[in-house]
Amino acid sequence: MNHLESAFNGRNHIWRYIIMIVVILVASNTIGAIPLLVALAMKSVSNPDVISQLAANPNDYSVIGLEPNVGLMMMLFPFIAGLAAYILLIKPLNGRTFLSTINGTGKIRWNRFFISGLVWLVLSAIYLFVYMKADPANFSLNNKSASLIILTLISFVFIPFQAAFEEVLFRGYLMQGLGVLVRKRWFPLVMTSILFGLMHALNPEVKEHGFLTMMPQYIVFGLIFGIITILDDGIEAALGAHAANNIFLCIMVTNESSALQTAALYEQHNIYPWTEFAGLLVSGIALIVILKVIFKWDDFSVLYRDIQP
Repeated sequence: MNHLESAFNGRNHIWRYIIMIVVILVASNTIGAIPLLVALAMKSVSNPDVISQLAANPNDYSVIGLEPNVGLMMMLFPFIAGLAAYILLIKPLNGRTFLSTINGTGKIRWNRFFISGLVWLVLSAIYLFVYMKADPANFSLNNKSASLIILTLISFVFIPFQAAFEEVLFRGYLMQGLGVLVRKRWFPLVMTSILFGLMHALNPEVKEHGFLTMMPQYIVFGLIFGIITILDDGIEAALGAHAANNIFLCIMVTNESSALQTAALYEQHNIYPWTEFAGLLVSGIALIVILKVIFKWDDFSVLYRDIQP
C-alpha cells in the first residue's frame, strides 16, 4: 500500500492543511475569476444592470453576452487556477510532491484513468437510454448544431482539470491528511465524502430540490470515489470516473437547475432526485464491481485496515 501511507513522509501539521485549503480557494476565486470579471466589466459599460442579473442567476453567463461554450470555459477556469496553486504549494508547505498525492509512488497510472472513465461512460449511456425509454416525454432534443462538436472538445480538454482539482483535494490531499490524523482507512473515506458533499452545498440543484434531498447524492458520489481510491491505492481510477461523469453530463443532457449549464444534446425537463439517487447507487456499485474484476483488487477488507506509517 502506498497512497495513504505516503503522507507520513511529509509535514502534516494541521495549520499546513488549513493554509493550503485557504490559498487554493482564494486562488480559484480571484485568479480563476479574472476572465469572468473582465467580461463582466466590459458588458457593464453598456448595461449597468448586468451585475444584478448575473447575481440572480450565477450560472447563466448569457446575460453578459457569452455563448454557452465560452461560458463553460469561464466556469471551469477557477478549478484550473486552484489546481495550479495546489501544485505550486504542496512541496514547500507539506514536503511532498504533487505526484505523491496521486498514489504515493511518483508515477501516474494512466490506464487506470482511461479504463475507469470508459466504464463510467458506458454505464452512464445505459442509464440515460433506459431512463429515456421509461420516460420519453421528460426529454427533448436540445442541440443538434455544430456547437455540439465544440462543446465535446471543450469538455474533453477542460473537464478533467475540474475533476482533478476535486479528486486531488479530497481523495488525495485530505484523505492522506486525515489518514495521518486517524490511522483507520474508514475515517478519511467517510470524512472526505461528507466534505465533498458539503462543498457542493451551494450548487443550484441544492437550491432547487433542497439540502437534505441532494446531499445523499453528493455524499454517495464521494463514497464511490473514495472506495475506488482505497481499493486501487491511488486516485487515478476515481479521477477517470469523475471526469467521465461530468463530460457525459456536459455533452449529453442538461436541465435548468444543473450546475453545468451547457448546450447539451438533450434537455431533461423534470428532475426526480430520489430516482437519480437510485440510479447513481446502482451505477456506482456496478462500477466498483467491474473495476474490481478488471484491476484484480483484493477483497473489501482493505477498507477498514489500519494505516501503517
